[in-house]
Amino acid sequence: MVKEIKLIKDGIWLMEVNVAVDLARETALKILYDITENQAYSNISVNRHLDNDKLREIDRSFATELVYGTVKWLLQIDYIIGKYSSVKLKKLSPWIKNVLRLGVYQLLHTDRIPVSAACNTAVELAKRYGHQASSRFVNAVLRNISKNIDNIPYPDKSDIASYLSIFYSHPVWMVQKWIELYGKEFTEELLKSNNQVPDFIIRTNTLKTDRQTLLDLLHKEGINAEPGRYIEEAVILKNPSSISNLETFKKGYFQVQDESSMLAGKILDPKEGETVIDVCSAPGGKATHIAQIMNNNGTVLARDIYEHKLNLIEQSCRRLGIDIIKTEIHDACDIDENLIGKADRVLIDAPCSGLGIIRKKPDIKYSRTENELKEITDLQQKILNIAARYLKVGGYLIYSTCTIQPQENLEIVQDFLAKNAGFKLSGFRELMPSALDISSSEEGYIQLYPNINQTDGFFISKIKREK
Repeated sequence: MVKEIKLIKDGIWLMEVNVAVDLARETALKILYDITENQAYSNISVNRHLDNDKLREIDRSFATELVYGTVKWLLQIDYIIGKYSSVKLKKLSPWIKNVLRLGVYQLLHTDRIPVSAACNTAVELAKRYGHQASSRFVNAVLRNISKNIDNIPYPDKSDIASYLSIFYSHPVWMVQKWIELYGKEFTEELLKSNNQVPDFIIRTNTLKTDRQTLLDLLHKEGINAEPGRYIEEAVILKNPSSISNLETFKKGYFQVQDESSMLAGKILDPKEGETVIDVCSAPGGKATHIAQIMNNNGTVLARDIYEHKLNLIEQSCRRLGIDIIKTEIHDACDIDENLIGKADRVLIDAPCSGLGIIRKKPDIKYSRTENELKEITDLQQKILNIAARYLKVGGYLIYSTCTIQPQENLEIVQDFLAKNAGFKLSGFRELMPSALDISSSEEGYIQLYPNINQTDGFFISKIKREK
């Protein structure tokens, strides 16, 4: 839509221009500004801005793609802008900087948007959120980049960490750490996988239906769905959109959950009538899966420190038809003397760096620092030491994280076992899906990687209290 408007920013009249800015790109720009300038979480900002009646479903999808794609490739994009801009990135206004970022993302990482469309729409956004000179500057930078797409001067491969950092848009400290742990070839495959769009996985609620029936119902709702890779309840949605509007969702026939997360419940292997404590439960995917495995018979105590997150668990329980989950506000770092020795099973899905879910939350790459890992591991050790005391003798505990950092995973478990003689790792190879044969499961732990297993990067260990 073309119309004449007065541009006003921070209460100051700027200019009158004729503009034609599509709503999807403008919405994406506002979200990107919120993320980069206000440090907003990408998923929260996206949900807030897309709750707009003026946006069609196709606009919401396109805006979401633009935001997550730009954030995913932000390090690379800023590097390229720096190579082709006559003005240093830090001296650009935040609005114009983000207009350029959106434009560069479309030029480099989409194959269905013509160069002219990417450039022209960026110019119109620059007019609205800057001034005439800004629009000319944006046009010049993007046109220059478009002419040199096949000749971008990336760092020399002789400095492999710097090259991989920019080429795959991951912080250099992270790349260096993974090269030390896994080698160059594995690290490059991991980085490549982190930039891919993950499958959208849901879990069949077997309390209400079975997987084949769910697949049939989803197909009738226009959803292209197929069985998951590993877990018998898992379903992959190929064209997910407006999940909450589906009748199958409203009726509680499924829950959104990655297969790696489902695996934690499978390996915990709770039995009907048992008492299970989930000490870091929100948003409740694992707790509801555990209740499902228990056939809604027994007790699951789901705890978290935030009431609004526990409310989400309760909402899921009502929709899924689960009534054995009891929610409580409780800090996992504080011992509950009333629960010592009372649980048959304990689940610790520990707070972690989240470096195994970069595919889903790309801003994690930039919000984490190497120094933070020490604080995180201290927290993980404390939670494990406290939660283990809730186990009965003969009971089992799962310690899991959504990261691939050994210091948050196996090293935490080994440190705990070295200091607590009554606990041992417990092998669980018989509980593993036949399509996921990981030898370390015999020893009591597994590490999943997105580049190998096509799941989230996820660690699971199983500990038994023997005395």
